[in-house]
Amino acid sequence: MMAQILGQLKPELLTFCAAIAVILADLIQVRGNRKWIGWFSAAAAVVILVVTANRWHDLVRPVPLWGGVMVLDRLGLIFKAIFLLAAAITAAGSVDFASQRFRHIGEYYGLLFFSVLGMMLMASAGDLLTLYLGLELATLSLYVLAAYSKISPRSGEAGLKYLILGATASAVYLYGASLVYGTVGTTLFSTIDSRVSLNGIGPGLAVGILFVIASFAFKIAAVPFHMWAPDVYQGAPTPVTGFLSTASKAAGFAAIMRVLLGPMLDAASGWTVFVIALSGLSMIVGNLLALAQRDIKRMLAYSGVAQAGYALVGIASASSLGALGTIFFLFQYLFTNLGAFLVATIVGLSTGDDQISSYNGLSRRNPGLALAMLVLLLSLGGIPPLSGFWGKVFLFWAGVQSGLYGLVFIGVMASVLSLYYYLMVARAMYIEPAADRPTIRLQPSTMVAVVVCVLVVVGLTYPGPILNLAHEAAAAFF
Repeated sequence: MMAQILGQLKPELLTFCAAIAVILADLIQVRGNRKWIGWFSAAAAVVILVVTANRWHDLVRPVPLWGGVMVLDRLGLIFKAIFLLAAAITAAGSVDFASQRFRHIGEYYGLLFFSVLGMMLMASAGDLLTLYLGLELATLSLYVLAAYSKISPRSGEAGLKYLILGATASAVYLYGASLVYGTVGTTLFSTIDSRVSLNGIGPGLAVGILFVIASFAFKIAAVPFHMWAPDVYQGAPTPVTGFLSTASKAAGFAAIMRVLLGPMLDAASGWTVFVIALSGLSMIVGNLLALAQRDIKRMLAYSGVAQAGYALVGIASASSLGALGTIFFLFQYLFTNLGAFLVATIVGLSTGDDQISSYNGLSRRNPGLALAMLVLLLSLGGIPPLSGFWGKVFLFWAGVQSGLYGLVFIGVMASVLSLYYYLMVARAMYIEPAADRPTIRLQPSTMVAVVVCVLVVVGLTYPGPILNLAHEAAAAFF
């Protein structure tokens, strides 16, 4: 029986083995060129991704494990694919950065895999406690990664701030989960679902779910729980920031979907108002604060707050189209935002700072890199026909179908507003003089990672295949 269960958890076991392998590799080879550890980590993530994808046709119906505390289904698979893709691209994009900035390279990649493992548990959670265990494993690894650059005082500050606020969010989650348990007498999603359908949502359960949503609003950096994001994004090593802004955000949304679109779907009228408020505030505040930023990482941090607001439109719609739109949006956002942070990594290593002025004349210093950044920024702004445009179209259409006209209007206006600060970077790259800025040369690993991101962003101008997968994954709830 145990062997059969372990066989069902191949991606998780392989991720754990990959984490141990890269840490041991670093202990064995303490000197010399250790860039191969980064390449090995990227390759390992791709192999685990293939193993995960091969399970798609085996999970036509959800498979409960250990009495339902974990549920293996296509929704979990598609989110695991997002986490592994983020890990593979981050590992490849970190090869040169890690070799220059970090002493213990293996531990860096090991923590990356442990974080992915925690996110996988979150994506397959069928119980509030399993969800918490996955959350803690993912965030504890991210706390260390945020503070991993010992030569940067800001990195240590970022890790400490993230730890303090993250621990507070975890306490809020546990308090909410205790209220849920005290009200319905269980932490299993399947049992909560049946009891909510039978008895409705009472005051205790409503408050408990409110606290749970608040804790995951911190995870996705939604207003007013976004206060950690700018400082942590700015201080953390840039590849870590890219991973944090995409994979961690996707894990937060996986958890939100598990709770709200699973056991709490029949009580949607009780929580949609709160999600609508989070969404609207995030789109407005995130874009307004991004306008004033002069640091590229802080600008992308506030942009990420706004992007979380867009994705919450799909959750607020509480519909099959909304779930589909949220999954597709997070998939394309992975490549768009992670690609932008990879470009920021390259420019930061070359110039020594992350100011937007560092991008002055980039089109003459490295035309290919400038073009890649332009494509990624336009996609973030929702310019057709790039993937970001389609992501917002599906989310806003779901909002319209659910009658959320005001929220959709805010989203459209916020998207128009965001073009200003995205085009500020484009102006610096193509109009501002290069002055005495050096020519930027791309290393093979980072170049591969950036090219992959840009190709996917452009390739998703035809979103059909990913939409089909997202539709099948959303069938877990609808």
